[in-house]
Amino acid sequence: MNEDWKYWYDIFLQYLQVEKNASSLTIDAYRKDLDDYFRFLQAEGIHSPLDVDMNTARLYLTHLFDEKYGRSSAARKISVLRTFYRYVKKEGHMETNPFASSNLPKKQKKLPRFLYEQELEALFDSFDVEKDLDQRDLALFELLYATGLRVSELCRLEEQHLDEELGTILVHGKGGRERYVPVGSFAMEAVDHYRRYARRRLVQKSGSDTAVLFLNNKGTPLTDRGIRYIVNKRVKDVSATLQLSPHDLRHTFATHLLNQGADLRSVQQLLGHANLSTTQIYTHVTKDRLREVYNKAHPRSERNGG
Repeated sequence: MNEDWKYWYDIFLQYLQVEKNASSLTIDAYRKDLDDYFRFLQAEGIHSPLDVDMNTARLYLTHLFDEKYGRSSAARKISVLRTFYRYVKKEGHMETNPFASSNLPKKQKKLPRFLYEQELEALFDSFDVEKDLDQRDLALFELLYATGLRVSELCRLEEQHLDEELGTILVHGKGGRERYVPVGSFAMEAVDHYRRYARRRLVQKSGSDTAVLFLNNKGTPLTDRGIRYIVNKRVKDVSATLQLSPHDLRHTFATHLLNQGADLRSVQQLLGHANLSTTQIYTHVTKDRLREVYNKAHPRSERNGG
């Protein structure tokens, strides 16, 4: 990496961390996309990000499609570079943003996957609570479904973040935002049972205590990857056809709340979404429910109209 590129590379990532309060996961993602872009510039004989123009930007977009990147991945990379050059322009080193007019590939709209209540019950019933790892995994599944936590938020969850008396947890979300989320009795009981028994034995394996709630079989904190592995394995143990990710449990949490009449703004707050528009994707499964509510409540609906 030449000095000119390294300067802008380092100063931009520092800007994201200090001024934008970006998470370590976000910075790592930006770093990877910038590394890919730098390799492209090297191959094209361009040694400074300041020497890029709109033609180079279009060429890079073509390169992404030639490399078989999906629409979502290509859109993310272009968005990163648009942000990068917006910063460079703001610092007064470029007159125009070469990626400002790049047409982002339209993302394919995928409706969120969710589980029906019967499918969840089959999952919960599959755990043997006499086994330490089953205790842990039941608590993990119950908590994901009860709260709609992101995997990254679950990894950071500590014992002190639980308030059993109030039935809430303190969640450290994206961008340093915090929120309190209620926890249902089933999830709280499963977590309490895990803490009293399995977690204590897991801690003894590592020889050193940790505040993190969920531990692996060696007694050290579970990682993002570890949680995804657990969810995938447990689902396969129950059904050869059922597919599920931790994020699908988040989708299920939101979908079930809306189906039972929760308002969109409350679900937004529970999920930790900064914008209501992000939460609105879940309304696709609530249309039948809304029609039912409308027919029952509106004086001049087809059902109640005179």
